[in-house]
Amino acid sequence: MVYLFHNLVIPSESPQMTSKPKSKNNARPFYAKHSKAQLRDALRRMWLIRRFEEVAEDSYVRGLTHGTMHLSIGQEASAVGICMDLSNADYITSTHRGHGHCIGKGAEVKYMFAEFFGKEEGYCRGRGGSMHIADPSTGNLGANGIVGGGLPLATGAALAIQQRKGRDVAVCFFGDGANNEGAFHESLNIAAVWNLPVIYVCENNQYGMSVSTERSTAVKDIATRAAAYNMPGVIVDGNSIADVNEAMMIAAERARNGQGPTLIECKTYRTRGHSRSDRNRYRSKDEIEDWKLRDPIPAFEQELQSFGVLTTAEVEAVRAEVETEVNAGFNFAQGGTNPVPESVLRDVYTTGGAA
Repeated sequence: MVYLFHNLVIPSESPQMTSKPKSKNNARPFYAKHSKAQLRDALRRMWLIRRFEEVAEDSYVRGLTHGTMHLSIGQEASAVGICMDLSNADYITSTHRGHGHCIGKGAEVKYMFAEFFGKEEGYCRGRGGSMHIADPSTGNLGANGIVGGGLPLATGAALAIQQRKGRDVAVCFFGDGANNEGAFHESLNIAAVWNLPVIYVCENNQYGMSVSTERSTAVKDIATRAAAYNMPGVIVDGNSIADVNEAMMIAAERARNGQGPTLIECKTYRTRGHSRSDRNRYRSKDEIEDWKLRDPIPAFEQELQSFGVLTTAEVEAVRAEVETEVNAGFNFAQGGTNPVPESVLRDVYTTGGAA
């Protein structure tokens, strides 16, 4: 459910957001706006994120890939719901838990697998790995291993859009752990002062590493902090792609029309640990299992079928299509090109000449 903070003490001149009335059928804005093909593709991307990460996790366990990774299993509705209506001219900045954002913005899994395997065919020629995938061709300015690192970058991208008088938007994904960083407050403040076309999306998965938001953050809802910066703050069920996307529709329209930034908080959960080294001693099995019952993918499949958008056979076809794409991507990466030692400094220093 999308809801706003009408109970907050907000200055009367603060911008307000009103969401369109929603019914319990496919007449709600999410279903009314999107075609069957678009809704099917949204489901496909959610499954693509899930299966990509499951296969990546298995590769790590088998010793085929190295380092670490941060999985977003359980958070797929947030990534796809935010990105599905963005164009390649719109920007996103991502996080260390950013595989879903990459795929949501249009990345191909074969090049992502190649990046994991350290191959030249990877998005960053195998130099970035799990936490630093970027794809400028789709407007993905890159993931970031620094907590809150994408906040000022997205704000700067929004300033560039404003200066060239564009109607594009910049979207910044960040986790709940970043809302206590100085970069969060500085970015929201300057975005409001300059009325920038940026949308800040907090994926609140309840934990910053092993510390719960209840123990780390003074406010119950991170979106309430928007009031301090004279912008709308919206909470959505981050496991409902419809709720996420409907909030994004309104925020993007405001930004494109010169009405400034918005903070969206997606309440969600990661069913895996913080990283591959996480032993999960800070939360109970009951808590994890309870959130698994709210899995966003089966919930979306059920809606699509109950509203008559897709049949059971069509849903199964999506799963099969994704399985084929993920397997092909994995095989592509395994057969990729290993970088030669002599190229270790390539792309580190500029040559000083024209690009």
